[in-house]
Amino acid sequence: MPSLTPSELKKQLIAAGLEIFRVQGNRIHLADRVRENLIMDGGVSAVVGEPLIVRLVVRAQSSQFPGESPDQLFGRARGVAAPCEPRGYREAGTAVVPINDPGGGPQTLDTWYEVAYEKPVEAKDLLDELRYALGVEKSASTG
Repeated sequence: MPSLTPSELKKQLIAAGLEIFRVQGNRIHLADRVRENLIMDGGVSAVVGEPLIVRLVVRAQSSQFPGESPDQLFGRARGVAAPCEPRGYREAGTAVVPINDPGGGPQTLDTWYEVAYEKPVEAKDLLDELRYALGVEKSASTG
């Protein structure tokens, strides 16, 4: 069976009731509603390829943990995703993401320490796994 194109998979995900945040190359990023009328990128995407992959990105925000080192912040993000590992998610990479002033000013408002996890899935399991990933907490909290 030939693999799907990102456009074909996007149409299937929309038909299944999922909201699309954006498409970047072979990644279809899902929208995650944090409140009824607010859509935010939740860090969940379907990656087109052989096999299909569910990608989940979790983070720790440096402003919530003042004085912690990058290693400690990445550790906090990994702790958020720990319940996903027995389900088959594996770390795929890390990123340090500066959050700049949306008004175009030169200052950095915060820095996110992100850890990406991926899980290969069969096409028949993709929707269930995406729904699971949407339900995972994506950010380390202080409480």
